[in-house]
Amino acid sequence: MKHAPLLCAAALLALAACSDGADRSPPVADAKNAANSAEWTGDGMTSRDDAAEPDDVARPGMQLQVVLDRLGFSSGVIDGRMGMSTTNALKGFQEARGLAVTGEWDAATKAALAQWGAIPATRVVAVPESYTAAGFAPLPAKAGARAKLSAMGYESLLEKLAERFHTTPEVLLDLNPSLLPVTTGDGSEGAPAITASMPLRVPNVGADRIVAADIQNKEWLATLASLGVGSDQPEAGRIEVSKKAGTMKLFDAGGTLIALFTVTTGSAHDPLPLGKWKVRGVGRNPDYAFDPALLRDVPASEGKHRLPPGPNNPVGVVWIDLDKEHYGLHGTPEPQAIGRSESNGCVRLTNWDAARVAQMVSVGTRVDFIA
Repeated sequence: MKHAPLLCAAALLALAACSDGADRSPPVADAKNAANSAEWTGDGMTSRDDAAEPDDVARPGMQLQVVLDRLGFSSGVIDGRMGMSTTNALKGFQEARGLAVTGEWDAATKAALAQWGAIPATRVVAVPESYTAAGFAPLPAKAGARAKLSAMGYESLLEKLAERFHTTPEVLLDLNPSLLPVTTGDGSEGAPAITASMPLRVPNVGADRIVAADIQNKEWLATLASLGVGSDQPEAGRIEVSKKAGTMKLFDAGGTLIALFTVTTGSAHDPLPLGKWKVRGVGRNPDYAFDPALLRDVPASEGKHRLPPGPNNPVGVVWIDLDKEHYGLHGTPEPQAIGRSESNGCVRLTNWDAARVAQMVSVGTRVDFIA
């Protein structure tokens, strides 16, 4: 995705999209949530016959990430690597199950995950025509030019497909070695040619079933479908963001851990504001007030601009406003940077994780920022 200033003083966000609460559904059982594959996602994405197109590569790390993602313990980007984010996800699962919180894929954890062992790491989908028919173009570098766009959408089909399956374009290319870059007229490499109905191997994300009748905002419905995020999410009673761990934990009303996400939590210049806060509103597909005065290393000559909504908006597809002025929880145009780069004080998640959180909170949900 095109790099944008890492802000939070997102402050002047246009919260026109803010609602008085999140679209929510009753909690679902973990087993149902984890086993649920693409029952209906609203975007025409259909799975092909896995038996006829088995994966000939063993991907135990990716299978683990897929199952944890389905259960609400997200590794952020699904890439098969046993890094920091996967360790965090394992710790969340272990804490929720009353296991020793080691962050290791140990024997006890493997036993607890065994019931989902038959879920494959990948599946093959047929790329829908609605995806290939969409327009894609690089975003202009300057905020003034971006402000003239109708939306800050995906720059390529590969990028759109990567977000749909909670991964990166690089991982999709690795899973599909036949996808070779097209050589352009000047001899450089362009995006690979992806056509409608083309089979594509992708991470086997699930928990993406959408009940259209439950989502009144049709633009948000389309966003959930494009991110592979189901409409049926458990309700959070409290959120805890840890500066030290770089994680966001969500607990139900009884205090049980129901989800964990790796996040970016500020910087030395703009530290996380420790304390107890509350959700003031949820902005779905928000626009963004670009103000150089609030951003580091952005010259005043850039000027103030209103940037349109879209997955490549500086705050992604979600802004969850807090009663701490200028602070919130939000998405990002750079999912691969979560937990690995600084923000201007706010809490950033991948777009798909932010969308999930938006389905779990409502006005008044408590948010604790801890050291």
